Amino acid sequence: MSDNELGAFLRARREALTPAEAGLLAGPRRRTPGLRRTELALLAGISVEYLARLEQGRDRNPSPQVLGALSEALRLPLDARLHLRNLSKAGPQHRHICAMAPGPVREVRAPVRALLDRLGPTPAAVVNQPGDIVAHTDGFARLAGPVGLLDGDPPNLPRFVFTDPRARTVFPDWDRVADQQVAALFLSVTGSDPHMAELVRELTVTAGPAFSSRVGAPTPLRARSGVDRFTHPEAGELRLAYEVLEPAETDGQHLVVYLPADEATEVALDALMGRRPGTLRAVRA
Repeated sequence: MSDNELGAFLRARREALTPAEAGLLAGPRRRTPGLRRTELALLAGISVEYLARLEQGRDRNPSPQVLGALSEALRLPLDARLHLRNLSKAGPQHRHICAMAPGPVREVRAPVRALLDRLGPTPAAVVNQPGDIVAHTDGFARLAGPVGLLDGDPPNLPRFVFTDPRARTVFPDWDRVADQQVAALFLSVTGSDPHMAELVRELTVTAGPAFSSRVGAPTPLRARSGVDRFTHPEAGELRLAYEVLEPAETDGQHLVVYLPADEATEVALDALMGRRPGTLRAVRA
């Protein structure tokens, strides 16, 4: 096996992408159907010399921003972006540091689980610092399951928002939701938390400019209460009033509870939950 897997991968994907697929004119006298190195460098916003060093294995530590730009320019699907991210990861020493550092808390305390049990059909979920959905009610499963929000292992809200194409349909106000997810991540990231930093690096590659362009930009944190628009394949567009609650001992976790924000959503949620009309009363947020 080649000891330059990253470079070989980049070159293979470049040579497999036609100018038409990349949005370029093919032009005359092309020896191969794929992109020239100069064309990919232009699309990715990097120098031809740097791209040559990457492909030839003379530079094996590109930044996540460069990998994200190359992923966009090469039109890579999500699985290929993840593979590219894995090829570029730091060596065993870095992985050892991550393994030794305490990970995000995914265990939910018994009183919080008891509270979820008592919420019945109300959509509610416990979310930790990296955005993992670590516990939820049956009502939340009926709301979020059909749209794919619970597909991950563990389900993760930032990954869904930025890497799942369904997210832009699920959240009609996607740009606002994306801004809030970035703000929440960077509020939690510290230099001593390699797990959070790794998630940021991952999303920089897999989501590209949709994520990286928001990094460092002024983005508002999500308010502790408000209204979200949410599109469900069966119930249609819903207006959900949410409340964010933090138990006394949080371990970085918070509880989000959703209620209908208008009568149309009230009727739709009752039908979705299989409950009699009026079970979930609309609130005016």
